[in-house]
Amino acid sequence: MPKRTGKISLTGSVSLGTGVMIGAGIFALVGQVAEFAGDFFPIAFLLGAIVAAVSSYSYVRYSSVNPSSGGIAMLLKDACGPGVAAGSFSLFMFVSMVVAESLLARTFGTYLLRPFGLQDSVILVPVLGVAAIVTAAIVNFVGNTVVERSATTTAIVKIIGIAVLAIAGLIGVAAGGDGFFSKSSGDSIDLVGLLAGTTLCVLAYKGFTTITNQGDDIRDPKRNIARSILISLAICTVLYLLITVSVNSSIGASGAVEARNYALAQAAEPFFGAWGVGITVAIAVVATLSGLLASLYSVSRLYAMLQKMRQAPSLPKSVPHQPMIITAGLAILVTVFLDLSQIASMGAFLYLSMDMAVQWGVIRHLRSRIEANIWIPILTIVLDLAILIPFTILKVQSDLFTVIVAAVVAAAIVAAQIVTIRTQRRTRKG
Repeated sequence: MPKRTGKISLTGSVSLGTGVMIGAGIFALVGQVAEFAGDFFPIAFLLGAIVAAVSSYSYVRYSSVNPSSGGIAMLLKDACGPGVAAGSFSLFMFVSMVVAESLLARTFGTYLLRPFGLQDSVILVPVLGVAAIVTAAIVNFVGNTVVERSATTTAIVKIIGIAVLAIAGLIGVAAGGDGFFSKSSGDSIDLVGLLAGTTLCVLAYKGFTTITNQGDDIRDPKRNIARSILISLAICTVLYLLITVSVNSSIGASGAVEARNYALAQAAEPFFGAWGVGITVAIAVVATLSGLLASLYSVSRLYAMLQKMRQAPSLPKSVPHQPMIITAGLAILVTVFLDLSQIASMGAFLYLSMDMAVQWGVIRHLRSRIEANIWIPILTIVLDLAILIPFTILKVQSDLFTVIVAAVVAAAIVAAQIVTIRTQRRTRKG
């Protein structure tokens, strides 16, 4: 009998990873991606998987050499050296993860209200989202074992549920004889729109980075962190392709755009009627709640490391569980004040900026130490820019406010880091 160490198993780690990934990314973003990519939105999700897989190489190489509960914070510190750059991009990642939690929370509220026709309520959606965050935070206070066990159970439910819905939908299309492309508009591919849509799709996969924050909490971290990342990405890629092709066959890109934030529930209705919508809603609720559980655990670990590195503020010492309280509190604020489209866009800007910083740090400083192939980080930067530039151009044209907010948040983080570093240097000199 193997000894129980209280550490997270490979299965538990994959469950936590897929728990973060299979959530708002697929349930809330399909309509937004279809708005950019049109009939080709399933291809955008495939391209997003490719970008994430190539990007994951640097994280896998680093984690295999230096597993740490700080994950990306330690990676950026080693890549850029302690200072403004490492602190700023670490906080970029932290904020993008908090934004992702808000995306999960609002998706939870949107789908839960769909059967009642209240999915667009400007009051009830954020209220339910806040309740979901609070619930997930309370469960996390209980400890790692509860989080792992719940993550494993809900991951199985999500994977099986989404797979069954997708396959059943595809079988229904085939049996009906209309063909998988009967809902196609016939429009030619818009490359700029496809690349812009891919930017949002990356958000559906970026949860793999939270696995690096498990550090020494996972058994045999030097081997299992890499395995967990690759397995999680593979599972999500297959599921996303199945479900997006099914949605495209059911309601087409135009139907997904019209439904927008609840496209999966809308796609289930033509094939399965009201009970199909109910099942989709149930899976979405499980997916988003489990995603919040897994994300709050991983992101609070990252914030704890940032506090130790003196790159993030702390509450008075008398306040317990500070990383969890701060992470959940910020997620609540974003949930209340931003809608799903704004949340997704801000997350994309911050995450891809951080990812390029990671890749550049590997190229400049870490490639020998972690035995990395230099061409893969270079390729990642090229791919990040290839999708981020078209996305930025289209967002400036359609939603300048969100671009400005993202820029202001990024500037505030950098300014705060400059002040923090200068204050620390004066303190040491004094």
